[in-house]
Parts: sequence; structure tokens; C-alpha cells
Amino acid sequence: MAKGSKGSTTLEDRLAREISGDVFFDSFNRGRYATDASFYQIMPAGVVVPKTMDEALRALAIARDAGRIVTPRGGGTSQCGQTVNDGIVVDFSKHLNRIVSLDVENRTCVVEPGIVLDDLNRQLKRHGLWFPVDVSTASRATIGGMAGNNSCGGRSLRYGTMRDNTRSMDAALADGTLLHFGEVARDLAPSGANDGGLALFRDMLDLGAREADEIAEKFPKVQRRVGGYNLDALVPRNTPNNMAHLLVGSEGTLAFTTQVELKLWPVIRNKVLGVCHFGSFYEAMDAAQHLVKLRPIAVELVDRTMLALGREIEMFKPIITTAVRGDPDAVLVVEFAEEEQADNVRRLKALGELMADLGFGWNNPKRKWGGVVEITEPALQTAIAEFRAAGLNVMMSMKQEGKPVSFVEDCAVPLPHLADYTTRLNDIFARHGTRGTMYAHASEGCLHVRPVLNLKLEKDVKAMRAIAEETFAMVREYKGSHSGEHGDGLVRSEFHETMFGPRIIEDFRAVKHRFDPDNVLNPGKIVDTPKMDDRALFRYPPDYRVTELKTALDWSAWPGAGGGFQGAVEMCNNNGACRKLEGGVMCPSFRATRNEKDVTRGRANTLRLAISGQLGPDALASDEMMETLKLCVSCKACRLECPTGVDMAKMKIEVQAARAAKHGLSLRDRLVGYLPRYAGLAARVAPLANWRNNSPLLRRLFEKFAGISAQRTLPAWRRDVFDPAAEVVGPVDGREVVLFADTFNRAYERENLDAALRVLVAGGYRVHIPKPADGARPLCCGRTFLSAGLVDHARAELDRLVATYAPFAARGVPIIGLEPSCLLTLRDELLSLRSDDTAKSVSTQALLFEEFLVREAEAGRLALPLGPVASKALVHGHCHQKSFGAFKPVEQTLRLIPDLKVETIESSCCGMAGAFGYGADTYQASIDMAELALLPAVRGAGADALIVADGTSCRHQIADGTDRAPLHVARVLAMSLDSARSIP
Repeated sequence: MAKGSKGSTTLEDRLAREISGDVFFDSFNRGRYATDASFYQIMPAGVVVPKTMDEALRALAIARDAGRIVTPRGGGTSQCGQTVNDGIVVDFSKHLNRIVSLDVENRTCVVEPGIVLDDLNRQLKRHGLWFPVDVSTASRATIGGMAGNNSCGGRSLRYGTMRDNTRSMDAALADGTLLHFGEVARDLAPSGANDGGLALFRDMLDLGAREADEIAEKFPKVQRRVGGYNLDALVPRNTPNNMAHLLVGSEGTLAFTTQVELKLWPVIRNKVLGVCHFGSFYEAMDAAQHLVKLRPIAVELVDRTMLALGREIEMFKPIITTAVRGDPDAVLVVEFAEEEQADNVRRLKALGELMADLGFGWNNPKRKWGGVVEITEPALQTAIAEFRAAGLNVMMSMKQEGKPVSFVEDCAVPLPHLADYTTRLNDIFARHGTRGTMYAHASEGCLHVRPVLNLKLEKDVKAMRAIAEETFAMVREYKGSHSGEHGDGLVRSEFHETMFGPRIIEDFRAVKHRFDPDNVLNPGKIVDTPKMDDRALFRYPPDYRVTELKTALDWSAWPGAGGGFQGAVEMCNNNGACRKLEGGVMCPSFRATRNEKDVTRGRANTLRLAISGQLGPDALASDEMMETLKLCVSCKACRLECPTGVDMAKMKIEVQAARAAKHGLSLRDRLVGYLPRYAGLAARVAPLANWRNNSPLLRRLFEKFAGISAQRTLPAWRRDVFDPAAEVVGPVDGREVVLFADTFNRAYERENLDAALRVLVAGGYRVHIPKPADGARPLCCGRTFLSAGLVDHARAELDRLVATYAPFAARGVPIIGLEPSCLLTLRDELLSLRSDDTAKSVSTQALLFEEFLVREAEAGRLALPLGPVASKALVHGHCHQKSFGAFKPVEQTLRLIPDLKVETIESSCCGMAGAFGYGADTYQASIDMAELALLPAVRGAGADALIVADGTSCRHQIADGTDRAPLHVARVLAMSLDSARSIP
């Protein structure tokens, strides 16, 4: 049904009536589709998310009848503005993502255009096949979008481009005519096309014959030529001509794709990497032409800037430390992937010899300093590939107004010219007062080049224009291509005439007009485009302003209004890493719903539009903003997994604080937020407090008035809360530790704290459980107050905690917690509320139980008498553990137990996420998240396997969904202690 504004238009009404998928005409949803990964923003008139291909075609027909243009969209990751326009956007990615057919023997498949590359390859892998156009955005790039842009990927040296791997396409013309585009003979017999299709194909083949000489002269002779329409597919020498190759790279301007037939390849079974180090960037670029003679499948550049930024990003720092030696100016990652591993090893050895022959050595002066670090371990190879694939986002992680800007991004030049080209390019940047970043496909002479500019400034926009003109002139001089991978869009289409000449441009226009005479399909791309520096089309147009706003947390690491909140929000570059469907945690709600609203990118775009006044007054505290953030479970995965560091959990606190200040709190917010304040009273009247769980009537009343789902059993209060009489236990001469007894384990599951205390004392530690100096209620981290937007209350709780723990922290005593969300508050939000040395000292000493034990074990100080408890433990990691790199110690700790096989569930968020899973309006989303991987894995575990989960919420979700009783690691260790004692 339609999610529209008041006073719906006739077009909106008709779309809503005739399409069962989503139809959006409100400003919030349109705003989420107004941008892609480029620097442009164009607000669409409406958005359609069809459930079937028939509905997609129906949307095209309805929009055409209403005089509206139509722009097809996949993952929305185009870097040149291909997927933004002011008409109707049709999103294929949510529903139109099936493999239609698969022919394993002939290595082909037919897919719908909305299927994501990684998802396709996951399904193909079981058949020993893959689709090798491995773009860095593979976790969210759709096949339709890749075909539209003629994507290339890092291994095009071996496998070619999207065009080379597309066998045929089915598509509708703007008037609704359905055609099959594939190989045809010059005489079109037999073609199977209808009369209209035959006439179209005849006209295209005639154009190719007529313009063959001009095409041969004007089209660059490099593989990475993806600019303009592929007229070279129409010339007689390419017989039989593949008409699909004319659609590839056409950016949705010629036809509306319904199916794509792909050529598949055997999966890579063996590979090795050689990380070639260079003390001189010029020498690295000059060496590329020689390295490719060893026939690698890829040679990828990582420059000094990318290495430096990667070292500052938590998830990439260990990779660089392992794979990079010294302080290179650049590295070239050379990949060999032959069928026999022995062949790969020989080539890797030859790579080292070639580097030596070229004069490089580890002991040489800087210009010829270098050598090869061999990478044969698969996990490290994967990690390096992920770092390189994240290159764009790594570059965009600069916390400043100026960012690396894509507009001369993918020029391709012949390899012998690459070193001179990059040197002259840096000179161009310097002349215009900036510098550039460079990385990616050195093997193809196609580097991702981005000068650092602030496009909010007119002077930098003028510099961009000048850099573009000078760079493209230089590329023509080298007989290269100004568009070598990411297509044309709004950025490069304007420059086609200088690249191809006026006659080819008229041919491009003739093709567009012949396919789409009424200019319905994504106009303004490839032909008849606006100026690339038309600031009215920018994400930050000349009138872009963010008025000063009061914020509750510290955002001073970023520039802009709200103490830097603006800069933090604007870090989102729309590249869509948050849209991945497997691997890591981010973004769990999107994985469950596939809605743009429910992905980190969609939320960040909405925040940016809200604080800049583009969604109306008071948008930050509006109902629509809360709806945007409703399914954000504050998992903090984006904090780690978004390479540009968009911390949506922290941003959600700001929105909730603004909303609480303007509208007050709901009853549910009060019940959740103030839980630590009334926990003591609830414990004293536990049977009465638990009455709701046993009364269907009270469940219904709680759902109606407090918004707590009647389908959920709330955690049971208990009278015997964790409240030890002594503030210190354990041997007098033991190493000191502090045990942080969080609200949840203290009030609901004291067994975990009892177990942790036993384990620590058994290990010889002297454990402090200090009470607050004011003698009042127990300590709390303020987590529940933060979740309700009550930042001042959270600060007060943390002030009490810091005052109590500060004397211990000052003398280096570890502060150990069991509940990840509570303990890690001391490492995260505490420092956003207090920046004094005392708070920093407490934060530095905060460790999760397993982190502490692993640290002690690695130092040789841990002596626990442990016995066997089970043959297998199935472990689910808490989101915050994963976000802070604190989950691996959980696995390491469990492996201390004899004979225990530890298996990790590859899951995202459990879906409970504190109070989220208890909400009547979020219950189903909570279950959907859990059912993606976690609950099926637990149900499939044997009855004798232990189910382990550190998070209180995680344990409750698992218990609710599977009737299994998960354990905290502390309890498993306590069981192991008991087992050891029982052994004679």
C-alpha cells in the first residue's frame, strides 16, 4: 500500500492501486532515494518497490502515461550519479532478486536484475561456479546495476568486464515492448524478434556498419573503456553481433532490464598473493607493466594514504600490521590463481625474482627500496581482499570537510604510460591546491583517483572543473579512456564529445532516440546531460545549511554544527557497505526487511536531510524520524564495519534525546529507562512484579498501555539478587580486580555473577565489589537511560560509577564486567559524556570477563583447574562484543576447557537488543532477525551441545525461540571447575 503524504497525487493513487509493493511519495522516503554514492542529490517524485517484474513494468507504464521519467535502481551504489533523477525510481533490489535458471554444464545462468553479486555467488558456489566480475561493492551491487554501468572488478585482467560476461538480456523498451537482446546474424535470420525488434536491430546494425571506421578511430583501445554506448558491438567485424552488449553500460537509458543471462566460470580453488613493496610511488606504477607479464589475475594498488587511514581503522589495523613491511610509498598486491597451487607458488617465486631484476631490494635506498611479502594463508588473503575492496570507504573516512571526490575516478591509460600519468596527475592536483588518493587496478592502468575537495565551497567546485578538463585532456593524449569502470552518469557524460568527437556523439543521440524517443528512461545520462558542476544537483548545493543544534554527546572529532554532529552524519558517502546480507553484523534490520529505511545509509541520509532543514521544521524530533530509527537495534556494528565510521547507535541517542526533550517519554520508555531505579523495589515484591507474565489479561493491558508485546515473557524478578555482604573476596595476596555487577545480571541472573566470582577467586584473584560511596542503590552504567534518550540521567549514573571505581583504576586494577552492553558503555558512551582523565582511566581499565582471562592466560598468570563439561559449545556473539573486537576472547576462553569443541554461530544481531524485542511494534522484526541464522542454528544443535551467549538479551531471545537454556561463559567455566574437582 502507499505510504504517501496528504493530498495524494493521481499518479500516486494509481500506483498504489495497481501495485502491491511499496509506493512512496512522502519526503522522508523520497529523500532516501535522492542520492547514490556520487556527490549528487536529486529528489525523485516518487519511489516504487515492485514485488514482481510485472509490477515493475506496470510502474513503467503508469509513469509513462503520467508524463514522468523512470529510473531503475539496484543497490544505489553508483559513483557518477546514474541512479538519481526527478521522476519515478523503481527499486529492483528488495524483491526481484532470483536466479531464474541455472545451466551448470554449460556454465550459464539467468537472473533477475535485483540479485546482489555476493548472493548470486553464494548460490553458485555449491556448483563449483562463480560470476567473476568481482566489484568491490559485491556485497550490495546488483547484477542489473553492474550491467547498466558495465562493471569491471579487480580481476578483469583474467575474466574481462561485465560486457564480456553477459550473454543476453531481456528488456522492455520505454513503450512497453518486450525484446530479447542476444547474438544476431547481420541478416537477422533467424532472430526470433518481433517486427518492432527486427526493425530496431536492423537500424542498430546499419549504424554500426555506417560508422565502423569512425568507431575504430575514436574508441580508445584499452579494455577499460566503458564510456558512452557500446557502438563497437554493432560493427561488422564483431559478427555475430550481440545486441545485449549495446544495453550493457547504457545506465538504464535505453531499456528496462527484466532478465540477464550470464557467463559463469569455475571457482578459484587455489591462490597466492605477493604484496610488492615500493619506496617510490612512481616506481610502483612503472613496475606494473612488467608484473603483468607473469600473468597474474590481478595487480591492485594500495597507496600510502590508504595504508595510513587503514591503520587508524580498528578492523583493518591487524591486516596492515601483518601484510605490510616498513613504510612503503605504495604496495601492489599481485594475485595468482592457477588451478594447481604448485604453479601459483612458482609464479610467486618468479615475482620475487622479477622484483630483484627490476632493481628492488629491502636494503636499497628509497627509490629502489622494496620486495615481496608472500601471503599464502587463506584467511589473510581474504582479509587483504576485504581491505582493498573497502578502499573507497577507507579513503572517505577522513574526518574533515574535504573528502576524496569521484570525478576523474576511473580514467584508464595504457600501462607503459601509467607512471607518467600519475605523476602529471599529482602535478595537476597540486596546481589547484589539493592532493589526491590513488588505489585499485594497476594491472589495467585504471586507478581509482580522487582529489580531496570540499564541494560545499565554490572555489573547490571550480577546482574540480579545471582538474577534470585537464585530466581528460591528458587521458586523450595517452589514447586512454576517461571512463574506465564506474560509467558516465552526471559526472563524465558531459565530456564525451571531447573524448569521442561530435560525430560519435550524434550517433549516441541517435541510439537513445531510436530506443526511447520520448526520453522516458533515465534522461540526462550519456547524452544531453547537465554540466557536471551544476551545484543545484549537488548533495551540498549552494544554499545547504545546518543551523546550530544542541547535542547531548561529544562529537568534537568531526567538523560542523552540533559540536561536530553534522560532520559525523555527513561521513556517510552512500557506498552502501551496510547493505551486505551476510558476514559481520551490519545491518541486522536491513537483512530482515530489505528496506532502504532500515539500513544505516538510509538513516544517515534522513538525518542529514533533517538537520539541514530539507524535511521540514523539527524533523529531528518528528514521528517520521522515529519511524526511520525504529528498527535500529543499536547493535553498534556500523561503528566497526562501516569504514567511514557512521555510528548510528550513537546518533540514535541524539535523536531520542531531542525527541524526549520535545515530546516527553512514553510509558514504555519510562519503564525501560528507569529500570535501575526501581529494580530494588521490584526485587522486594518479586511475586507481584512477575504477575504480568502469568496473566493473559495483564499481558494484553501491558501491550495496550505500555507497548510491550503480549507474546513476550518479561525477565523474572527475584528476591535473592546478587548483593554480597563483603566488598572484597579472594586471597589477600591475590592480584586485584573489580567485578562490575551490572543491573541485569544482578537483578535477573545472579548465577552469572556468582559463577564469575568463583572463577576469579579460583584463579587466585582478589575481587573487589565496591558499593557506591553514597550508600544508595547499586552501581549502573546508564545504558537503559541512554536507550530512552535520557542522557543526563545516564551521565549521573556514570558519574557515580566513575567516582566509585576511580581509585581502583588509578592504580591499574582491571574493572571486569559480564554484560557486554554495560561494560562496553564504559569504553564508548562514557567518553562521549566525559572527557576528563578520571573517566578515561576507568574506561581504559574496563574489560569483559573473557578479555581479562585471555590476557592473563597469554601472560602466563592464569591457573584454573578445569575439567571437561561437554563435547561441543555453540556460541553466539553479542553485537557489542563484535563491534569492539571483543568476541574472539570468548572463543579463546572456552577453548581453555578440556575436550570442548567450540563452534561459532555466524549470526548478526539476535534481534532482542535490550528492550527492542519486547516492543509490540518491533516484536516481529526482532523474531525475523533471529530467524535469519541464530535460531535455526540453535535448533539444529544436538541436545548435548552447550549453547553459550554472554548477552542477557541474547539468552532471552534464544530461550524464547528454541526452548534451549543458553549459558554465560562464566557459568560454563564454573561448571568446568566443578568437573575438575569431581575427577579423582
